[in-house]
Amino acid sequence: MRVLHIGKFFPPVTGGIENFLGDLLPALKRAGVTAAGLVHDAPGGAEGPLQDNDLEIYRVPCHGTLLYAPVSPMFPWIMQKAIRSFKPDILHFHVPNTSAFWALVLPAAIRLPWVIHWHADVVPSAIDRRMAIAYHLYRPVEALLLRRAQAVIATSESYLTTSCALSGYRDKCRIVPLGLDLKRLKLPDAEAVKWADAQWGKPDGRILVIGRLTYYKGHDVMLDAAAALPDVRIIIVGDGDRESFLDRRIREMALENRVSLLKAMPESALHALLASCDCLCLPSVERTEAFGLVLLEAMRYGKPVVASNIPGSGIGWVVRDEVTGYLTHPGDPTSLANAIQRVFRDEKRRLQMGKNAQERFLEVFQIDHVAQDVILVYDHIMKSLPRYTTFPHADMLHK
Repeated sequence: MRVLHIGKFFPPVTGGIENFLGDLLPALKRAGVTAAGLVHDAPGGAEGPLQDNDLEIYRVPCHGTLLYAPVSPMFPWIMQKAIRSFKPDILHFHVPNTSAFWALVLPAAIRLPWVIHWHADVVPSAIDRRMAIAYHLYRPVEALLLRRAQAVIATSESYLTTSCALSGYRDKCRIVPLGLDLKRLKLPDAEAVKWADAQWGKPDGRILVIGRLTYYKGHDVMLDAAAALPDVRIIIVGDGDRESFLDRRIREMALENRVSLLKAMPESALHALLASCDCLCLPSVERTEAFGLVLLEAMRYGKPVVASNIPGSGIGWVVRDEVTGYLTHPGDPTSLANAIQRVFRDEKRRLQMGKNAQERFLEVFQIDHVAQDVILVYDHIMKSLPRYTTFPHADMLHK
């Protein structure tokens, strides 16, 4: 079976979904599926198929973003080219991604069966009101994409149940959680540990926050909570459009000695911070945070998490409240600060929650388990096709 994955970005571009896609494709290959990727390149990159760990990745020039959507006028042409070159049996779209909409008008794409991997709804935000306006234009095309798909993968039961966009297509939805590759999330070496310890200093508690510096991540809530946590050191890692705002806010609140903003960094450094923190926080405030893949990274390193229990998000399923961490009220700095204080109030319990988190990662969120569930979706699609299909390799499943 040959599957072309169409997404926003791919490593070394950083991000939760990018890491998932970077781990999923090799896992599919290990399971016998020939997978390739079609993604936007980081701004300034060059178009063309490149080999990434023996994977064929087609990278399309990107000229920045508009309302968080990549601006990539060459995408439809290269999509058509990639389909003809790679000859996939299935197209697997990772959305939201406006470039995926080109498949609706490309003959080479229309001839193939589609899987839609539903990473998040486009939420009409109360924070960034431009999103509410843009969604009126986005929604009709989104509906066409869903109508045309043979299967839709949702990442949690709670997200599927509360998604208005998916409400009319639940008969074709399958639930497959996200996952990560344990082997990629390596334990840090001595030099990386030394670097991480220097970043932390010697506080009573080490809190790590990882995520794009954007409107729904709740970093300002984290800063408000920090005011009630005088003995805790907080490191926020990420890039994004709110960097200047957050930097200014830290200085205005006189938090410079306890809160640091660090830009996106190599995986080895990020893993060292994860391995050396006491707790990871995900203070997101809107349902755009559909799953919280960074939670899995913390769980792999045996760290408890404090995360917002956003109604309709998958976070409340990923995090087992009072078992692998604590869930808090979204947008409530007092709730967030209280949960962090609970983490440090009982060291024995904190360590046990970290152990529980690591066990849950190994049982549920390893990427090879996830890949097997994705392959079941592929198999269902291919076996339901007409026996005399014109798709390039579908006949192999009927022999």
